[in-house]
Amino acid sequence: MSPGVGFLRASSTVLQSFSGLNPSTLHFRGRIGRPGLSVLRSSPTFLLVVRCGSSSSALKEQLTEQSAAAMTIDPENRGDNIRKRFLSYYESRGHKILPSSSLVPEDPTVLLTIAGMLQFKPIFLGQIPRTVPRATTSQKCVRTNDIENVGVTARHHTFFEMLGNFSFGDYFKKEAIRFAWELATKEFKLPAERVFVSVFEEDDEAYAIWRDEIGVPVERIKRMGAEDNFWASGPTGPCGPCSEMYYDFHPERGLEDTDLNDDSRFIEFYNLVFMQSNRLDDGSLIPLQNKNIDTGLGLERLAQILQKVPNNYETDLIFPIINFAAELANIDYRTADERTKTHLKVIGDHTRAVTYLISDGVNPSNVGRGYIVRRLIRRIVRMGRLLGIKGDGKGNPEGTFLPRIAEVAVNLSPPADPNVKLNAARIYEELDREEARFVQTLERGEKLLEKLLTDALSRKNGIEQPRLAGKDIFLLYDTFGFPVEITEEVARERGVGVDLEGFETEMEVQRTQSQAAAHVVKLTVGGAAAELTNKLSKSKFLGYHSTEGKGEVVALLSKGVPLTEASEGEVELILDETPFYAESGGQIGDHGVIEGRSEDGSPFVVRVLDVQKAGQGLILHRGQIEQGKITLGAKVSGVVDVQKRRRAMAHHTATHLLQSALKKVLGDSVSQAGSLVAFDRLRFDFNLPRAMTEEEVQKTEDLVNGWIGQAVDLDTKVMALADAKKSGAIAMFGEKYDEEVRVVNVEGISKELCGGTHVRNTSDIRGIKIISEQGIAAGVRRIEAVCGAAFIEYVNQRDSVVKQLNSLLKVKPEDLASRVQSLQEELRSMNKEAAALRAELAIAKAETFANNAEIVGPGNTRVLVTSLGTVDSDALRVAAEHLVTKMGDPSAFVIASNSGDGKVNLVVAFSKSVVKQGLAAGKFVGPIAKLCGGGGGGKPNFAQAGGKLPEKLEEALKKAKVDLVEALSKAS
Repeated sequence: MSPGVGFLRASSTVLQSFSGLNPSTLHFRGRIGRPGLSVLRSSPTFLLVVRCGSSSSALKEQLTEQSAAAMTIDPENRGDNIRKRFLSYYESRGHKILPSSSLVPEDPTVLLTIAGMLQFKPIFLGQIPRTVPRATTSQKCVRTNDIENVGVTARHHTFFEMLGNFSFGDYFKKEAIRFAWELATKEFKLPAERVFVSVFEEDDEAYAIWRDEIGVPVERIKRMGAEDNFWASGPTGPCGPCSEMYYDFHPERGLEDTDLNDDSRFIEFYNLVFMQSNRLDDGSLIPLQNKNIDTGLGLERLAQILQKVPNNYETDLIFPIINFAAELANIDYRTADERTKTHLKVIGDHTRAVTYLISDGVNPSNVGRGYIVRRLIRRIVRMGRLLGIKGDGKGNPEGTFLPRIAEVAVNLSPPADPNVKLNAARIYEELDREEARFVQTLERGEKLLEKLLTDALSRKNGIEQPRLAGKDIFLLYDTFGFPVEITEEVARERGVGVDLEGFETEMEVQRTQSQAAAHVVKLTVGGAAAELTNKLSKSKFLGYHSTEGKGEVVALLSKGVPLTEASEGEVELILDETPFYAESGGQIGDHGVIEGRSEDGSPFVVRVLDVQKAGQGLILHRGQIEQGKITLGAKVSGVVDVQKRRRAMAHHTATHLLQSALKKVLGDSVSQAGSLVAFDRLRFDFNLPRAMTEEEVQKTEDLVNGWIGQAVDLDTKVMALADAKKSGAIAMFGEKYDEEVRVVNVEGISKELCGGTHVRNTSDIRGIKIISEQGIAAGVRRIEAVCGAAFIEYVNQRDSVVKQLNSLLKVKPEDLASRVQSLQEELRSMNKEAAALRAELAIAKAETFANNAEIVGPGNTRVLVTSLGTVDSDALRVAAEHLVTKMGDPSAFVIASNSGDGKVNLVVAFSKSVVKQGLAAGKFVGPIAKLCGGGGGGKPNFAQAGGKLPEKLEEALKKAKVDLVEALSKAS
């Protein structure tokens, strides 16, 4: 080794310099940025090698000061390698490695993917056949039901990876337990004496396997109740006992009275679910025909154990994010207090969550999944501000820091999900925009807090300390993201107490609502369609090549109830073969007719109005019986409505072209967020943080029409999913694909995975017209367009409107715009004249009433309370401003009017001397307006209000006069 170069090994207190060490075994957490040090080689997580121009002793002295959280980690125990070793272990034992599914599940019972088994739910339910007998995955998951515990405990997270091995009717308890024990003690070399296991209290079989076959001493096997060790997805459906593996951090405490729920000593790291029973409606359990294994091993938890760190957050999976956030805040994590560390842990955890969620297409919004992302982002921003991160952390107070922290998460992501890095630009854009928007919200929260404090102090009575109500503290916290501790601190400085008990009550309501939003995967079997899946073969779809076909009625239902015959009303049919396309991929189902003869030879006709997928591979036709009696088993002919099918085909192919055009106009980061392919239009949702310009919309439309004019043939092929993706075919986000997929290729223009029906040549589309472009959610835009026959109808309809306008306005089509503009200007001018006349009339009325003003109180204040009749709000305001001058000082008046549209208008004005007596127009008008079913406010000298109960106006004015006279009499 050359002089001046050293590899470094660190402990928590001192960094030492060594020569001749293997650099591949040394990994540093944290950054070293002192003079004389520079990075020679690094990974996304750790600095590995440093160079120093000074001697080893000087180097050691400098690094002693830089010792924050640096440590050695065996490369085999890095998070990425733990994941790889787990998957390889099970692959070598006959398990097929399957990819993680999206965080946006197909399952409608949950908002997000919360467990590794979720993608296999249809297999566990028996709705689809297994494709492999054994599988293993590393599934990305998000749970938010324990969000308040994130950063507080050593193990709670929102985003985490669940490693799992699954058996679909193949092996069961004995093999699952043996695999898990060998993985833990041999592959990962956990000391056997530190591993405890739990079993369901009634599961003698699992207890015996652990004790007799694995050899775990009975003092380290704990029987636990159903609350801890029995898995059930719901009141009915598949269920079974669990067995869990725990790691003991403190074996020195002995074996007497051990409690596996003691988080200070134990961490549960592996859960084995033995899915062996089906719970019926009456609560009884019957054995499942095929017993399944579902396991989950927390990657972050095992990393904590193997990397010998005090919590999951300080593993190499999360700590680089935390460390970077600490740098932005100029904080040394090692010496920080627990409160500061908690804030940093929240930032580390939540940054991972929002990075992966946005990558999977979940953008911040106020509903559903989007609200979860928004809430997590707001927590990050709050924590960053509490830590003192200003702007972007680099001196730009207008900048944002979250995208910079997210860069660390993105750089760590490839082994877990390569798509995250591909979506990096979109992720940073969303985070930047949401943080900037939220900072403005926080600033509004500061203004609201000031108002609440002022109001509280104004109610001070000298006996009780003024307080902020719990609901107001919660409003600041939940809506404006204002930290409770800051609210409490600012209030204390102002001498105002805080109702923290009331706040906790409001928080508990929110927690209950949050936890009620399904965070449990439901495997309840229900519905005739689900049962039919087990009995019937897949429906064969004939519609790619024909719009007519023959088949047999293999299932007949009405509102989900199986029938053998039906002669009226709505029915649902399943045929063994059908030309009808079932709704999927955004394309609606075909319409048409199904005809046949019943057992007695009489004909029947069913008008098909909708076609849906039922279970796995079944096609369900919904329709109305128009003639005859249909019977189960009848031979039928299906005829698709060709004109409607052609419309759907044109719109579907145009949707593919539209996506390609948008990518060319707006950039490759544009991705589909949803679609509708209907007979009368297409709808395409896509990610874009801004509105498209008119020029961009026109350019997009021109591109698609250009490709339509090129008359390009479409080519469809069925190929392996992996081969299709390698060929560059675009997969629709959130769609689940079989191992074999259909690829629709418009050569040189578009290539997508798609099971829909399409035109043969782009010229069959005939033309496209974009009829609207609008925002539907934060960061999501929607285009609606028409093609083919719908395009012609649209053009003809618009042409008819233009001809009518030409006739009415007596102008040529090219002069329509200027003529309409001229009419608008004339109308505006006339409206101004009318408003001026109404104002003059109101002023005249007001002056008449002003002459009848009363003199009230010692101050001889002129008082007027009256209604001007039917006068609009603008004219009333003008009249009031005139009265202020007319009545002089001291004066006070309340004038009202009825707009004629069922609304009430009120104006209150007080002169300077009246205001000095302690009266305020803004406060006075509120109770008066409330009587009329409205509200309002304003300044001390002038206020306006409205209401929607004109029948209460007379009563309100009487109250106004009484209150005003009484106040003026007391004031002096």
